[in-house]
Amino acid sequence: MVRLTMDLIAKNAGHKNRSEEDFGQYVQKLTHLNLSDKNIDSIGDLSFCKNLRVLYLYDNQINQIQNLDFASNITHLYLQNNRISSIENLSPLKKLEKLYLGGNYITVVEGLDKVGELRELHIESQHLRPGEKLLFDPVSLNSLAKSLSVLNISNNNIDELEELAVLENLSYLKAVDNRLKHMEDLEGVLKKWTKLRRIDLTGNPICQKPKYKDRIIVQSPTLESLDGKEIQEMERRFLMNWKASRAARKKSNERKTDEQAANVEF
Repeated sequence: MVRLTMDLIAKNAGHKNRSEEDFGQYVQKLTHLNLSDKNIDSIGDLSFCKNLRVLYLYDNQINQIQNLDFASNITHLYLQNNRISSIENLSPLKKLEKLYLGGNYITVVEGLDKVGELRELHIESQHLRPGEKLLFDPVSLNSLAKSLSVLNISNNNIDELEELAVLENLSYLKAVDNRLKHMEDLEGVLKKWTKLRRIDLTGNPICQKPKYKDRIIVQSPTLESLDGKEIQEMERRFLMNWKASRAARKKSNERKTDEQAANVEF
């Protein structure tokens, strides 16, 4: 196994024969570092990389998020396809905007309550035990409520979305290949996601429900794309008019019923 250290960075950057001073200047200027697929199992001391903005560590064997105290300038962190089981030690990353954790061993979305302005969270396809589903810590969700706009939770055995309703600025939800099946629950959440533009629920049982597409389009007037297909404005207008007409008929029938009841009583 390989430990991520300054020596590994030097080797990867081809600085083997350069002076120590020259290398020190180099790492201090680094803004992007790609050490994906290097068989790395742990993150060592990278404190000299103070200007790092983007760190690629995907496709390794890392089992713990650690030693990122130096990383106050990082905006993008790629840790997908490792062996991470816990989201931790991210509080120093005050500028973190995009976090990629797909393909790990995480069971609870937590440890994000002190991450400043996270806009995208990709946590799809965790290696869960049979019967397990990905869970969400309410404290972390509340902390992300105003900043998170993109969330990928695909393939995690998720069967309801109610607790995600607090994500008031969500514009894109990808939740394919889960276990969502209740239209009423989904409609309740859609009422609260007033900025939602795209949603992909392909591969969920809910997609087989009668009027599935129509009900979602009617419930979410801001939606531009459903399951990878663009929603046509003419289609939306037709469905909205149909809904309004149906509501008017229902109200008229209720009024007639009330009048008939009043006449009987008289």
